Amino acid sequence: MDSRPHIVVVEDEASQRQLLVGYLEKQNFRVSGADGGPALRKLIERELPALVLLDVGLPGEDGFALARWLRERSGRIGVIMVTAASETVDRIVGLETGADDYIAKPFEPRELLARVKSVLRRSAGAAPTTGTRVRMGRRVLDLERRTLADPGNGSEETLAASEFDLLKVFAENPNRPLNRDWLLEVTAHREMEAYDRAIDLRITRLRKKIEIDPAHPDAIRTVRGVGYMFVPPKD
Repeated sequence: MDSRPHIVVVEDEASQRQLLVGYLEKQNFRVSGADGGPALRKLIERELPALVLLDVGLPGEDGFALARWLRERSGRIGVIMVTAASETVDRIVGLETGADDYIAKPFEPRELLARVKSVLRRSAGAAPTTGTRVRMGRRVLDLERRTLADPGNGSEETLAASEFDLLKVFAENPNRPLNRDWLLEVTAHREMEAYDRAIDLRITRLRKKIEIDPAHPDAIRTVRGVGYMFVPPKD
């Protein structure tokens, strides 16, 4: 059994796909190439990869749609969006689909490698050995299984690595205002960029999942001029 992390490169342009596959293979990863959604789905049916490098501008089913599909399949698959544009709208949509990171073309191979390693560390990070469960709003965070459970109906949702990282930090720091920049630093594992709304977008997405009323959050509260604070329920 090959124990190397398996990465799937989804890119419709053959020469670019082969270039990325070759580069990552030289970095001691096991790499498969796919030219679009159908090929990716066939690969996923056989084996869940550790990470998918997903081009946004795919013909037919675009990268955003495939990112949503991947996230529905598993929260443990790392997803990095690759876009030819650097506009904020692409970054926002990419993060809202559950992607863990994004990189704009053209990029330096070393930058790509750094982001790949960062997402892999988060996706495969060691979970706590105890079955710690933390009540967050209307849901329960399971730190061992990396899931959000709904006590009301017994349903369970697997979290994306970036979502789990953020909730875990909140769970470890209850009733403590946490600075936005610090949250971005400890959960993104990469240097901050000019685009720093990533934390706000993740908070918005998480509030929809855990708050009784996302428009009036009670579990993850905004601390004006600082950032956010997790307030455990009193009951």
